[in-house]
Amino acid sequence: MYTPVETYRGFVYPWVIDHVGHMNVQFYTARFDEASWHFLAQLGLTPAFLKRNARAAVAVDQRTQYKREVLAGTLIHITSELVSLGRTSIRFVHRMFDSETREEVAVSELVGVYFDTDCRAATPLPANVHGRAGEMLTTSAEVLVASGDDTAELVAIA
Repeated sequence: MYTPVETYRGFVYPWVIDHVGHMNVQFYTARFDEASWHFLAQLGLTPAFLKRNARAAVAVDQRTQYKREVLAGTLIHITSELVSLGRTSIRFVHRMFDSETREEVAVSELVGVYFDTDCRAATPLPANVHGRAGEMLTTSAEVLVASGDDTAELVAIA
């Protein structure tokens, strides 16, 4: 099991609201995309690194579940967690929360491929990415649990 890390924090502005009165799906996707960049950077795949090495992170699958409406004026945050790391691919999940209520409002699971932009083909992930992923492994049966008062604590799980 990997430790989730916060990768996005923001606010829902009125101009992202659709005709039904809640945040339009394109804006969930945009927030998840921004969170992806922060998550990849924590693994060592920063935009500068990718550009310097003629590499890219290419999305090959994304599945989003919308759990609760998000309205204008809502504070939101996203945590991201590595699910698995292959030779050329990475699977991770984003969880979007209402920051005031701590309710999970959406989940998006993605699969990306590390891509050589010169050869236009998948290429093996650098060793340092596997090293950083190893640092994200939980070292015991403890998880970070958010409480309703903007704090979090480590608790043991059975």
